Amino acid sequence: MANILEAGQTRVGRLLVAVTTVGWGLGWSMMKIVMNDWPPLFARGIAGLIAATGLAVIAVARGENLVPPRALFGPLVLGAASNVFAWMGFTSLSLLWLHVSEAALLTFTMPIWATLLAWPVLGERPTLRTVVALCLGIAGLLLLMSGNLEGGINKLPGVMLALAAALLFAWGSVTSRGAIPLAQIVLTTWLIGLGSSAMVVAALMIETPALASLTPAGMGALAYLAIGPMALCYLTWFGAIKRLPTATASTGLLLVPIIGTLSAAVILGEPLGMREILAFALTLGGVALELRRPV
Repeated sequence: MANILEAGQTRVGRLLVAVTTVGWGLGWSMMKIVMNDWPPLFARGIAGLIAATGLAVIAVARGENLVPPRALFGPLVLGAASNVFAWMGFTSLSLLWLHVSEAALLTFTMPIWATLLAWPVLGERPTLRTVVALCLGIAGLLLLMSGNLEGGINKLPGVMLALAAALLFAWGSVTSRGAIPLAQIVLTTWLIGLGSSAMVVAALMIETPALASLTPAGMGALAYLAIGPMALCYLTWFGAIKRLPTATASTGLLLVPIIGTLSAAVILGEPLGMREILAFALTLGGVALELRRPV
């Protein structure tokens, strides 16, 4: 009976990873559309505040208490810093120096860091299957992004921000499992709300957003960022890491830049050739190998 329940939880976890990767993958193209109107950090922060407001309304409608115990405020701030501000904020800021593909390559080294951190923190020792899967996935990403990281010292701030996003989100993912005892929607509301508020404050200090410059296309893309990557995908991601080993869940995220590249080809008209197709095959092979690991 226990094995049946565990298998069911694993299947749900895999489905949640799939939803997360599709939502975050499409978000790269949507972010690029919004950046035609608003600067990146401000746009991401506003999308997050909209998402947090919507989640709060849902939580209240479900009869859940939105006010956490005072003792949880510190963990909530730390969780928001690593899971939201660093992941979404640092990545958005890195786009000031990097192309989307460059930022994606560096940011999605996250599965490597998550797998390494999960060993000492959670005792999840990586298996040979996991190592092979990661190698295949990273090889695919390197092939996909090959030749893009040019520009030397001028791009160093963006490189550092993207790597910081990967490392901090990996840490947040490893330490988030059951760390804050709140209902899932309430927890996600607070994490997104705190992280996004910090993004907006930082944006007003370093960016010059013009509210009236948001076009209908930008408004639609902003709505997608709020509903998809910031609200739904954070719920599904936190649900996934509670049901799957950290290495399995994070390896699934290697699909995000693949989906981002495909969506950019369709939505933005960016090129898609044999190099990209071979890269997809390698990455998909690695993800499939890890996600099909025995329960």
